[in-house]
Amino acid sequence: LLSPLLQLSKEHGFPLSAESLLAGIPLKKGKLTPALALRALQRSGLEASVEDIALNAISATQLPALLFLNKQQAIVLLEIKEDKAVTLDRQGEAKSLELKALNRLYNGQALVVSGVTPDSNENQGRFWFWKIIFKGWPIYSESIFASFMVNLFALASPLFVMNVYDRVVPNDAMETLWVLAIGALLVAGFDFLLRTLRAYFIDVAGKRADLALSASIFEQLLGTRMEARDPASGATANHMREFEGIRDFFTSASMTTLVDLPFLVIFLGVIWMIGGPIVFVPLLTIPVVMIAALLFQIPMHRAIRETFEESTEKHAILVEAISSAETIKSENAEGVMQQKWEHYVERLAKSGMKSKLWSTLAINFTTFAHQITTIGIVLLGVHQISAGEMSVGALIASTILAGRALAPMTGIAGLLIRYRQSMIALKALHGLMKKPIERPANSRFLNRPPIKGAIEFRQVSFSYPSQEENALNSLNIRIQPGEHVAIVGRIGSGKTTLEKLLLGLYQPQEGSLLVDGTHLSQLDPAQLRRSIGYVSQEIVLFRGTLRDNIKFGTPQASDEELLKAAQMAGVDEFAQLHPKGYDMIVGERGEGLSGGQRQAVAMARALLLQPPILLLDEPTSSMDNSTENGWKARFTPFLKERTLILVTHRASLLSLAERLIILDRGQIVADGPRDQVLQALNRGELNQTN
Repeated sequence: LLSPLLQLSKEHGFPLSAESLLAGIPLKKGKLTPALALRALQRSGLEASVEDIALNAISATQLPALLFLNKQQAIVLLEIKEDKAVTLDRQGEAKSLELKALNRLYNGQALVVSGVTPDSNENQGRFWFWKIIFKGWPIYSESIFASFMVNLFALASPLFVMNVYDRVVPNDAMETLWVLAIGALLVAGFDFLLRTLRAYFIDVAGKRADLALSASIFEQLLGTRMEARDPASGATANHMREFEGIRDFFTSASMTTLVDLPFLVIFLGVIWMIGGPIVFVPLLTIPVVMIAALLFQIPMHRAIRETFEESTEKHAILVEAISSAETIKSENAEGVMQQKWEHYVERLAKSGMKSKLWSTLAINFTTFAHQITTIGIVLLGVHQISAGEMSVGALIASTILAGRALAPMTGIAGLLIRYRQSMIALKALHGLMKKPIERPANSRFLNRPPIKGAIEFRQVSFSYPSQEENALNSLNIRIQPGEHVAIVGRIGSGKTTLEKLLLGLYQPQEGSLLVDGTHLSQLDPAQLRRSIGYVSQEIVLFRGTLRDNIKFGTPQASDEELLKAAQMAGVDEFAQLHPKGYDMIVGERGEGLSGGQRQAVAMARALLLQPPILLLDEPTSSMDNSTENGWKARFTPFLKERTLILVTHRASLLSLAERLIILDRGQIVADGPRDQVLQALNRGELNQTN
């Protein structure tokens, strides 16, 4: 589907690269599905939908469209002329086909583009949640209808009891009893069926909303710009965890309680019909319960907010402890972390007790009001019976109906508690969804030809959000395509910052950064990073197989490409010694592999891209001299006609570069041919460097 999808976007004035179109799309076994194709277009700024439509029913306003064919094929339809269809072939050339022949291949589904996506990131931050929830309105409307019928059926039991006491028992009318019983059983059966269907409808709507919301939140999390990210990853993880509570609120029995609430009017009306003034007892109780529940929310909201904040801090400590276990042990800092953990656990327990106390009081008050209502109905009902204005059966039925009317009120206290918890968690997620992202909707990045490798920093200055001092100061560097440049400098000189700017992870506060003459802000981050093979100084691997880690950013790569990259990086030297080879399991953060082996895997990951630019930060710092020399011998031929930026402190790697730049405090101290700069350094002419 990829090729015709790229053609379709181009026909609608949105020329995209494959990297831009597939950025962030969870491919199924490396392939696009119709649902993912739709999602890819929507992420790229086009409003589209997959429609079940006959070929002859497609109007001219819906063209160009993507037709899904049999055998998982697709084709772009440009125009229909009488008995002919104008389509695009794989080379993008217009081709005329017989309409009948195309109809035999067409599976009845078409992807139709309706325009440009109207939502900006700002609007998404405000309405993203309710927009997804309201998409399930058709299913929720069916649940409301089912609830209406369930509440009507709930009248059957009290009316059955009333008629038995008032008519069957005094007259010994056994035949009437059986008729009433059979009717009540039938109603009970339908009630069971509708309750089951209602629960199913709510679960279906909840599942759809859960999938859409989870995907949207995680997509936002991955797409958030680095400068806008929360520095405490544990806090962010806790906010994601709290989403479970939001989901449960909208997909559980809470929704049933909410839907049942308006129907208490039906029960009050029936009580008035059979019990007259008895209805005033629940009528007085209901507003009292509502007011009390709302008053209890004032202290409860404060306690729940405190609980949420303490839970976030506790979760942050947990994430730090798990991810830094080796450092904690090696520094003998278990006591320090234990103290932090127990401190937040104690504070969480205190705030949790407060919220639990207020919620218990609210629920117990509602139960107390329910009991008082029953007593009041019986007292008033007995007087009505004594006055001959009411029957015993009507009293019993009124008591049952009052209980049914107050049932939603009993759950309203718990509902309000969960609502408060969900809204606090939702507010935190709103903050995440409002953060700026790298690829906002309606962004029109340039779809340029393959990058050659020219790089230019023009008066670039940058400082990190949490720091006042600039990491880079008016930096000017120009690198030609195919040029090999080494960058050295003392700690904090700005080398790593330069790398992050080039990768588009951060944006300069001043100046311009250009790749092949194009401003970095005009390039799609996915296309840019696909063109840069990056090896970080801090290697991060993921739990999975060795194969998965090498193909981490390019899952569609073939085994042949993987083996070639692995051999060049030196991964095959230790993979061949393992009984499972490339299927060997790698632990979290690369556990089970040495530092040098991790660097080899990261290098293979970068080489697998066949990138025009290589950005390497201390790529052999954990390798011994023999391993490093072997890597250099294999790597040097690969560098031909590729741009190399090598950040290193190892003199043995400088032979890979023909130009040397020395940085100090974010500024260039020396820049020139490698040998000349080294000679100047040896003569002591560059006394500001290491």
